Amino acid sequence: MNKVPLIHLENLKKYFRVKESWGKIKYIHAVESVPLDIREGETLGLVGESGCGKTTLGRTVLRLYEPTGGKIFFKGEDITHADMLPFRRKMQIIFQDPSSSLNPRMTVGEIVGEPLDIHKLAVSREERKDRIRGLLERVGLNSEHANRYPHEFSGGQQQRIGIARALAVEPEFIVCDEPVSALDVSIQSQIVNMLEDMQAELGLTYLFIAHDISVVRHISRRIAVMYLGYLVELAESYELYKNPLHPYTKSLLQAVPVPDPDLTRSRKRTILEGEIPSPMESPPGCRFHTLCPAAKKQCAEAAPELREAAPGHEVACWGP
Repeated sequence: MNKVPLIHLENLKKYFRVKESWGKIKYIHAVESVPLDIREGETLGLVGESGCGKTTLGRTVLRLYEPTGGKIFFKGEDITHADMLPFRRKMQIIFQDPSSSLNPRMTVGEIVGEPLDIHKLAVSREERKDRIRGLLERVGLNSEHANRYPHEFSGGQQQRIGIARALAVEPEFIVCDEPVSALDVSIQSQIVNMLEDMQAELGLTYLFIAHDISVVRHISRRIAVMYLGYLVELAESYELYKNPLHPYTKSLLQAVPVPDPDLTRSRKRTILEGEIPSPMESPPGCRFHTLCPAAKKQCAEAAPELREAAPGHEVACWGP
């Protein structure tokens, strides 16, 4: 097994500049000193509530957002400031909202064929047409759909078009940015199963971003938990569910609905009380300490770093 991870992040940071009244400038700390490895061929799930920085992290890894600090490595090569055009073939993204990520003025064939044109992957018009037809069939669409426009398709079909576009350049790594959150539950399972089949067939590596931890559990080998820009826990999927260490992870798992009324009533739930800190004016120490039921003095004074609490299980908490 290759010891060099496909993606390696060293203390990745992304801040957004916000200009307030009276000319005062502040920064939203969307991603704060994230260390992360994504192994070749795996699906790493990234979970957390809305606004915690998941999407920003995924887009910064692909350099759709330029990092404020830290480093990004692809197969051991530092791409933090590199020309990204050669790497666009190797790194792709599936967006959350398919309707807003597809150009309404382009046909499906033009949308899927555009990456082929940019990277000059088809030597003739006939080869281009064949590749577009093959990509559409791979994601469960008909070749006749190539002449239609995105608005003529359902949400699930639009997402399949987005997946076909991502696959067009034969990438090695795909950021799946909440690819099923805008879809019906029945369609969600179809898309997730298709992503798993494509991974097995093509050897793809995924960063699978979602706020629904039950979906992430199904598809991911490992899960990273994010809170207000920080990575607070990272473990194998089964280990995280069996033995969550961070109080925030525990609260996320307790919020997952269980299809058993008796079990639901008997479950012990932790009620989080307090104020969620602003990403512009974060309190000192652990960002979760204002809500944490187990917070102590140390939590308000210094931010804990991600450390290995057990083999393969990392947590950023003073408690465990």
